[in-house]
Amino acid sequence: MTNLLETSAYFYDLPEELIAQTPVTPRDSSRLLHFDRETGTVEHRIFRDLDSILREGDVLVINNTKVIPARIFGNDDKGRVYEILLLKRLDYTDWEVILKPARKAKIGSQITISEELKLTIMDIKPDNGVRIVKFDFDGVFEDILDRVGNMPLPPYITEKLEDKTRYQTVYAKHDGSAAAPTAGLHFTPELLERLKSKGVETVEVLLHVGLGTFRPVKAQNILEHAMHEEYYKVSEEAADKINTAIKEGRRVIAVGTTSVRTLESASTEDGYVKAGEGNTNIFIYPSYKFKVVKGLITNFHLPESTLIMLVSAFAGYEQTMSLYNLAVSERYRFFSFGDSMIIL
Repeated sequence: MTNLLETSAYFYDLPEELIAQTPVTPRDSSRLLHFDRETGTVEHRIFRDLDSILREGDVLVINNTKVIPARIFGNDDKGRVYEILLLKRLDYTDWEVILKPARKAKIGSQITISEELKLTIMDIKPDNGVRIVKFDFDGVFEDILDRVGNMPLPPYITEKLEDKTRYQTVYAKHDGSAAAPTAGLHFTPELLERLKSKGVETVEVLLHVGLGTFRPVKAQNILEHAMHEEYYKVSEEAADKINTAIKEGRRVIAVGTTSVRTLESASTEDGYVKAGEGNTNIFIYPSYKFKVVKGLITNFHLPESTLIMLVSAFAGYEQTMSLYNLAVSERYRFFSFGDSMIIL
């Protein structure tokens, strides 16, 4: 019998050529694997078919975070080159970052990114390569970052992204993510309009995605894995709309694992959502009892990642691994720019 607390239980074989290197055009022409939990049936669809899968009264919960150009490069006074990945803003000047190479950069070390942007290392965190840094800049930080920063594409994407907007959802609003909430990348304004016309309600929440979300779990026992904290916010308006739907027996469908984590972090024991904001390190794996989410739209995730564990908790472990193996055999495209799955 498979031990679901062992990280190795969530491994599957993925041919390298199935890792999507570029997004499809248009966005909603990606493939969509539709799994019905009640009947056990599987259909192979196109994402634009979503309006024929969802029904009037369904509530789609989307994450309106916006990816910042979080990858920057700089030099110290000895000419060494560093890659800096912005993870989380702590205040006006201070950030938590991943620094590579980290070994040479001590507390007090200074790195110059450009004439208008420099940083000083203030603290060394126990996580490998994580540092607290203070930026020195003259002007608006976001404007400077737009000039000097690069989109933080995952390491498995090796091709250059020609259009930076393709690593943003069409509904992205609030700067702060180090990675895109990728399930939302398939939506177009036209598809959202068709869903609205059908009577599908769209509700926005916020979770700033950190890179810890996407990292494979290194511990053999998943209970020994420490999740990184991520900032989330659920407005009063969003909570009211979701709670009204729950009271009326309508389905709450999360677009992406980030929306799942937001909703479940903000949920109450009696199955409703509470407005508020804060940091969450919720870790969802099999045996977790979902309080709010009744449906999930999600991309195909890395083996042994916390994301495939979350999907396994929602769809069932055996079923999830079966769906992933089916997606491999059907030549679906995987990861950030890949195809997607809807589980209802």
